[in-house]
Amino acid sequence: MQSAYLVLEDGTVFEGESFGAKGEVVGEVVFNTSMSGYQEIITDPSYYGQMVAMTYPLIGNYGINEQDFESLKPHVSAFIVKEYSKAYSNYRANISLGEFLEKHGIIGITGIDTRKLVRHIRLRGSMNGIISTQTDNIDELQKKVAESDGIEGRDLVQYVSCSQPYQWRQGSWNIDKNDFNYAGKDDYHIVAVDYGIKQNILRYFVDCGAKVTVVPAKTTFDEIVKLNPDGVFLSNGPGDPEPLHYAHELAKNLVDNNYPVFGICLGNQILSIALGGKTYKLKFGHHGGNQPVKDMTTGKVEITAQNHCFAVDVESLKDKVEITHVNLNDKTVEGIKLKNNPVFAVQYHPENGPGPHDAKYLFTRFLDMVQSARHV
Repeated sequence: MQSAYLVLEDGTVFEGESFGAKGEVVGEVVFNTSMSGYQEIITDPSYYGQMVAMTYPLIGNYGINEQDFESLKPHVSAFIVKEYSKAYSNYRANISLGEFLEKHGIIGITGIDTRKLVRHIRLRGSMNGIISTQTDNIDELQKKVAESDGIEGRDLVQYVSCSQPYQWRQGSWNIDKNDFNYAGKDDYHIVAVDYGIKQNILRYFVDCGAKVTVVPAKTTFDEIVKLNPDGVFLSNGPGDPEPLHYAHELAKNLVDNNYPVFGICLGNQILSIALGGKTYKLKFGHHGGNQPVKDMTTGKVEITAQNHCFAVDVESLKDKVEITHVNLNDKTVEGIKLKNNPVFAVQYHPENGPGPHDAKYLFTRFLDMVQSARHV
């Protein structure tokens, strides 16, 4: 392996070894607390513009397979681990993690103290970093990262959204038909707006029996109306929701025209802004599969998968929506719904890619809402 350096914008330096591609890359450094699911994390479009550090120390031991992608390619800027396993063992795997990253031009760095890195980010907050296999000139790397842009105020959705509408027909490869009690209701048409959508979300809609049309992020309200949907889904995606004015306008038009709407992650933030709310950047974000969320209507606690750097300001939504879910770690907003419209959204990821299955019922809840609205 070749030497590699990670330099943070505050001057902190980590020296390790590279795996995957060689080169130099800048991005915001965040950490993910999941113990497995690195394939889904690497291919999650919501990580566009970010370097992901895994808190679990051993990564790569089960390789990469062809079934568990969340998009067609990796979207992380770089991948940071404590110990990369060259050897892998899994009956579904057909390539190593390092080979996969190299194939797609993604730099990996191993052999650094990830506990120190994560503690540093928790104390100082997420910040830009640069990884290089090309030079050991720390001053030069420090200058480059100091001149780099962060993710705030930038439209990153444009880099991950599809360019043309398409139909999605694939369900989960290992679905238990008892998971989704929706047999015989396969005529509902859901239009999913792609802000960086994860494929497992689409698989779950198909598992529920829905017909799904995926459309680009800048699709207008009039164009969606022509598709004659029974409901509209606002997807997850990368970066700051504030500059996505085209998405705010679409969400407002959907609500004003009483369309059933379901949002996840960035979709929740877009919907909140459309309803008059505001968002802010979290210190180090929520990334992982172990976030406790309380359902305020039932009192039930769910363990959830999450991946976001921004949150909805609860005070900005006061008296405008009902807050349905709250994060038990930091009391941030995790779900909203409108009282008189068939509209709701959650900040977390119920499609468990990767993560727990506690909240997958939200997909059938949405289709129940679609059914009720259709028969009004």
